[in-house]
Amino acid sequence: MANEKKFVESITSRDEDFAEWYTDIVKEAKLCDYSSVKGCLNYLPNGYAIWENIQKDLDKRFKKTGVQNVYLPMLIPENLLQKEKDHIEGFAPEVAWVTQGGGETLEEKFCIRPTSETLFCDHWQKVVKSYRDLPLVWNQWNSVFRWEKTTRPFLRSREFLWQEGHTLHATKEEAEERTKMMFQVYKDFVQEDLAIPLVSGKKTESEKFAGAEDTYTIEALMHDGKALQSGTSHFFGNAFPDSFGIKYLDKENKLHSAYETSWGMSTRIIGAIIMVHGDDSGLVLPPRIAPTQTMIIPIAQHKEGVLEKAQELLERLQKKKIRTKLDDSDKTPGYKFSEQEMLGIPTRIEIGPKDIENNQAVIVRRDNKEKIIVKLEELEDTLENTLEQIQKDMFKKAKDFLEEHIYEAKDMEEMKKLAKEKIGFIKANWCGEKDCEAEIKAETEGFGSRCIDESAKVEGKCVHCEKDAKYKVFWGKSY
Repeated sequence: MANEKKFVESITSRDEDFAEWYTDIVKEAKLCDYSSVKGCLNYLPNGYAIWENIQKDLDKRFKKTGVQNVYLPMLIPENLLQKEKDHIEGFAPEVAWVTQGGGETLEEKFCIRPTSETLFCDHWQKVVKSYRDLPLVWNQWNSVFRWEKTTRPFLRSREFLWQEGHTLHATKEEAEERTKMMFQVYKDFVQEDLAIPLVSGKKTESEKFAGAEDTYTIEALMHDGKALQSGTSHFFGNAFPDSFGIKYLDKENKLHSAYETSWGMSTRIIGAIIMVHGDDSGLVLPPRIAPTQTMIIPIAQHKEGVLEKAQELLERLQKKKIRTKLDDSDKTPGYKFSEQEMLGIPTRIEIGPKDIENNQAVIVRRDNKEKIIVKLEELEDTLENTLEQIQKDMFKKAKDFLEEHIYEAKDMEEMKKLAKEKIGFIKANWCGEKDCEAEIKAETEGFGSRCIDESAKVEGKCVHCEKDAKYKVFWGKSY
């Protein structure tokens, strides 16, 4: 019995110490661990499999919009990085430099890419000559390196995996359309495949990406009430292309500037999955993204016919394209149940001698522990319906939590009270002034602007300075 309780006993309660709970799950579910390079992770099979499914589903969505994948180098010469002043200033504290190669000091140092705008522009200035060369709608799946001082698995590490899309367009309107299109792709993916509800909108001037004219963000609310920026899409205008001398000739042979966008989502989204859906028994993975959707666990597998029937069910479910595994190890059933729950596998199927005798199996849902007795001939259909219901129920549960933790403040006194006593987002009016934004964050001990609610009707005064409000903003603490 001690072994059967091992996983649960090794997890700190989520409500007791959220940070420790998160670390325990990452460790016990064997998602990743720290390497010998400080701040860098070893992505283990269980964690990388989740990223592979994210990559597969997101890549499919990208390609439906005309995106093509490419790959550019990881090293950026210093002279390229210096071409866009605002951009390099934003990243300067996090840049890692290569100064030596083959035992010799390099004439020019290289940075390990923190992002790749400069590399794309360097290439495009060589190949873009005419309007016929546009648009270029490219993406790369790669790693980037940023010298973070404080790191946490998935949420913030020095090297992390992501995709970074970069596009070049003939007109401002086309570029802005692409920026918003990819913003919508991220929203759809996270809500539909990851079952994570969002608040979303444009970043304020002080919070936007370095060098961008506009940044759009999707923000997820974690169980501890903090926001996690989960994907961003940026409109750069023509600052980057102009600094690299990228011009194109139109149909009338006139020279024009080009317009650039950039957009990205990283492995920090795995941290969001953990913190939105996980519980005190471990991970809870949405079926659409789970590497394994169901685990078959034979009961009394030493008895005649049990393993054979379990193997038969495995083959049947795999034929239906349900991602299925069979645990025929010599561990006790209780230990296997605990392990399946820790890994977040959405369902398990229990099959034993009595089940075989009654021509049935038991489906157990990971999200709510519900047990469903099903006739064997109905297993595939019932399991498919159950997986789809789990996906919907997980989204609804997370959405209810989000909506219950969005508050509105009409004045600063109310905002400070909410910030002190509640967790989640606070919606409040803002005048649009940077100084006022900074003072709101300081007076609420960390409730910064997450995004502008562009769908909201703005009436009344700024929550802080009482000037006429220009925006309705979601404020919150963040990772």
